[in-house]
Amino acid sequence: MGYQVLDPDAIDPTPDRPCVHRAVGDAVGLSELAINVYEADPGEQLPLVYHYHDEQEEAFYVLEGKLVVETPEREYSVDAGEVFVADPDSPHRAHNPDDATATVRVLAIGAPPVEDDAHPYEPER
Repeated sequence: MGYQVLDPDAIDPTPDRPCVHRAVGDAVGLSELAINVYEADPGEQLPLVYHYHDEQEEAFYVLEGKLVVETPEREYSVDAGEVFVADPDSPHRAHNPDDATATVRVLAIGAPPVEDDAHPYEPER
């Protein structure tokens, strides 16, 4: 058996990301689940690009603020206490809009935690 307790704020942010990203799952050595904490100021996005996954299911639980998620069909506004879920093959871009007045803090969970599963998505304009 194994147990761990950690403060996500004690994890060094991942470099070269569009917002503050802390890889909780990596910090505790999870192999079957990706857990990340994001903090995005107004105008910042969570993922590196508008993307989709072949296999990974993702859930974004908004801890503070309001998250906006762009999809090919519509834009979702996700308030603190709500969860946005993206199935595999579902393009999405999660961000804090330019006109937001506060930082958004999000707990993101994905399974399986595959690294080469994300593909950029170019929306038709």
